[in-house]
Amino acid sequence: MSSTDAVEDIAQSQKVTSSTASSVKAFISGGFGGVCAVLVGHPFDLIKTRLQTAQPGTYKGAIDAVKKTLAKDGATGLYRGMVPPLLGVTPIFAVSFWGYDLGQKLVLRFTPNRTSKEFTTAEYAAAGFLSAIPQTFVAAPVERAKVLLQVQGQGGGEQKYKGVIDVVKGLYKEGGVRSIFRGTGATLARDGPGSAAYFVGYEVTKKALTPANSSSSDLNLGAVIFAGGMAGVTMWSIAIPPDVLKSRIQTAPAGTYNGLLDCARKTIAADGIAALWKGFGPAMARAFPANAATFLGVEASRKVLDNLF
Repeated sequence: MSSTDAVEDIAQSQKVTSSTASSVKAFISGGFGGVCAVLVGHPFDLIKTRLQTAQPGTYKGAIDAVKKTLAKDGATGLYRGMVPPLLGVTPIFAVSFWGYDLGQKLVLRFTPNRTSKEFTTAEYAAAGFLSAIPQTFVAAPVERAKVLLQVQGQGGGEQKYKGVIDVVKGLYKEGGVRSIFRGTGATLARDGPGSAAYFVGYEVTKKALTPANSSSSDLNLGAVIFAGGMAGVTMWSIAIPPDVLKSRIQTAPAGTYNGLLDCARKTIAADGIAALWKGFGPAMARAFPANAATFLGVEASRKVLDNLF
């Protein structure tokens, strides 16, 4: 082997190692960001889900839903159903940020003749959409368990499940793995476009906040928090309709809906087009703080990891 070949082999090995390290860091930091998101955003998410799935007239609005939840279950009621997302969101966000890192690498691979390393908005969107594909297979069963725990007991209904393990056992007994993964298509319909908007919102905001001749990696925590919050607002501005349908599909008795389009048709027929925007207020109220916390956690943990390896 010539010295030139040896140098090329070393360079290739270093490139592979660097790529692997980048993926590992994205996975770990994404998981940490997910934990931050749940701790900040779960009460908002619970109210959103209850508004989306309750019978008409159960609540007058988000504030009324909060009051009735507190009156019935106390402050801890706002954190009902938090265990599934806390256990599940760690891998969900880990896979999401790993998928986004992978999506960016795929964009670069399929554009070998690019003249700039800077991504366009469309390329960020493509990488974001790709991140939702592996994420969905983790998110769908977690979302299924979460919403079932969140809605039980509302309107005087029975407390069917004691916790997340009880939910999984019950769903498997009712319909096997298929029941546990009900709503997977609806989850992808929400998270595909939503993730595209999510990462575009973050990257575009960071770019806008970056001074000339500076790097976005040097932004202060305030800028990171703002960009993260805007990512959440951008995502949820388009994700509510598919989220409503996902929640209804995942909480309705088996056989109620024959897929996403059937759910949309029946929802509009029964409650009008406005029903597709139920929970918009709590979702948007949650969007900024929860996702500001997410990206703060991601960026802070990423810096720690960069110093470690």
